[in-house]
Amino acid sequence: MNKFVKIAIALVVCLAVGYSASLVTRPSVQSWYPTIEKPFFNPPNWIFMPVWTLLYVLMAVAAGLVWDKIKEQNEEVKKALGFFLIQLILNAIWSYLFFGLKNPMLALIEIGLLWLMIYETYLKFIKINKTAGYLLIPYLAWVGFAAILNASIWWLN
Repeated sequence: MNKFVKIAIALVVCLAVGYSASLVTRPSVQSWYPTIEKPFFNPPNWIFMPVWTLLYVLMAVAAGLVWDKIKEQNEEVKKALGFFLIQLILNAIWSYLFFGLKNPMLALIEIGLLWLMIYETYLKFIKINKTAGYLLIPYLAWVGFAAILNASIWWLN
């Protein structure tokens, strides 16, 4: 399997996770989310879909680049992709906790774990392929911002 097929498979997986999270998110964005207090720096709702789509694409390219090194660094790649899958699952769970259960406090605890897992994935990826590691930096930054936003929403409500 060549690198581009691996990236394409990773893209399908990442976008499927994003889509599944949107199924939980969409109804709450129309009903519950408008009724809660949000901080002044809360972005407009329309910004989230393009940002997350871009982040999922960057994540997929990063995962595909790491996966492409499996013959040279088998154990390291398997471990790195294991961390990648864990953070991807945590990514989906956050939407369920915040929007599905409407529980900002539980989501805040979980997003802290998510950020740490993304950081660990970044550390593993950068040792295997520097570009793959760098591709996770916007994701780390956005989830850091999302954690601050989540904490602010929890505090205000």
